[in-house]
Amino acid sequence: MDKWLYRASVALVVIGLLVSIYMTIYKVSGNEGMCLGSGDCSTVNASRFSEVNGIPVAVIGMIGYVAILAAHLLEDRNAFFRQNAILLIFGMSLTGFLFTVWLVYVELALLNAICPFCVTSQVAMTLIFIIAIIRLIKQPQS
Repeated sequence: MDKWLYRASVALVVIGLLVSIYMTIYKVSGNEGMCLGSGDCSTVNASRFSEVNGIPVAVIGMIGYVAILAAHLLEDRNAFFRQNAILLIFGMSLTGFLFTVWLVYVELALLNAICPFCVTSQVAMTLIFIIAIIRLIKQPQS
């Protein structure tokens, strides 16, 4: 396993998780000061697109990042994860990336607002996905 790619991926997952936690707190509390001066953050957070079936998008992000982090941390724990963790990370990050593409479209085309926190999470997920592709390609075949 390429330790640099692994560490970079874990660091990006932690960043994404922290942003998701922050945005969940903001969504639940409604504290406008948490936008740090960005009106677009409020626009995005108040939109109908900020929830999926009543679940805040930030909570969905938290769940996704926790699942990806768990797969990373279990990667060397047993035979199943040694063999499948990279593929699991790829699948979860692909799902996250596709959701990210949708969210970018919503921000740019439908809301005309860019939330800096959302962009941070979107960039993190995109880079996690790219690293997952690289790791999957470099993975030794068993």
